[in-house]
Amino acid sequence: MMSNRRALFLVMAASLAAVASPAVASDNRAFSLKVANDGMISDDDGHYTSGVAFGYSFAPDAGHWTQRLSRALPDGLIRRAERAEYRLVHQIYTPDNIKTSTLIEDDRPYAGLVYGGVSLFGTEATARGRVATDLHLDVGMVGPSSLADSIQQEVHRRLGNNRPEGWSHQLGDEAIVNLAVQRQWWQEIPLAGKQLAYGPAAGVALGNLNTYASVGYSVRFGDEARSVPNLSPHPASSAGFSAEDGWRWYLFAGTEGYYVAHNLLLDGNTFSSSHSVSRREWVGDVSAGLALGWNDWQMCFAAVQRSREFRGQDDPDKFAALTLGKRF
Repeated sequence: MMSNRRALFLVMAASLAAVASPAVASDNRAFSLKVANDGMISDDDGHYTSGVAFGYSFAPDAGHWTQRLSRALPDGLIRRAERAEYRLVHQIYTPDNIKTSTLIEDDRPYAGLVYGGVSLFGTEATARGRVATDLHLDVGMVGPSSLADSIQQEVHRRLGNNRPEGWSHQLGDEAIVNLAVQRQWWQEIPLAGKQLAYGPAAGVALGNLNTYASVGYSVRFGDEARSVPNLSPHPASSAGFSAEDGWRWYLFAGTEGYYVAHNLLLDGNTFSSSHSVSRREWVGDVSAGLALGWNDWQMCFAAVQRSREFRGQDDPDKFAALTLGKRF
């Protein structure tokens, strides 16, 4: 079983490397590492308890396969991929109480999730700003093959924290495929020597991991940037500064509401029996954060409070993400 789990990681990493080609702008590539954890802004150690994402983003040349795909998509969706990203993501979900080995029926299931993805980001200029469109495809696995149980137990052992005892009740192995699209209508105006950007957004996701429709509104103030960071369940964003060099910063805040038709991590396995909870169809987020940049380096901190996602949930969830990026 352990060799199969390791093989999954190797296959996914090799797949991401295989789709990458040298047809990218060599001066506009970046690596990023995002770490998400509820412990950054909360004393809890449950629900979305940990996440790690590695990303490689770039500006694809005209002959790159992402540009050919953009041109082949229906009119009005995305005409040109100004940026693209490959990513590898690992996430861990648990109930609030991890000290008991018995099944906690009224709290969310234990679940580990690992997936690889590709995103296309395009923009179109408008009279007062621009329209940004993000397209995402994610393929991976939920279940024991994610190694979430071993990872959390080892981390807790090294930190001297309580050992998670309930992983025998985790969701079983299930392949996941998910598509998502999000569009943001930015209005941009100069203010106090900086830029104020604001506007609504709408999105939809379809797949056996998440199926939802969302609407939201974001505000950003500071140096010019492409977008603002997204947090789970959104796969990624084109967040980054427009300027190339020097000291840069911006503040951002937003709110988003979801109508959730399916969430594998709450509804349980699709094709086999597993633990599940009674999911709420309407979920809302409030988020805020700060991005800093210096020459080729960028750092961003984002925090979110999410409304209750299932019936019987005691309190809304809080979690945060810290992202470090390096352009080369």
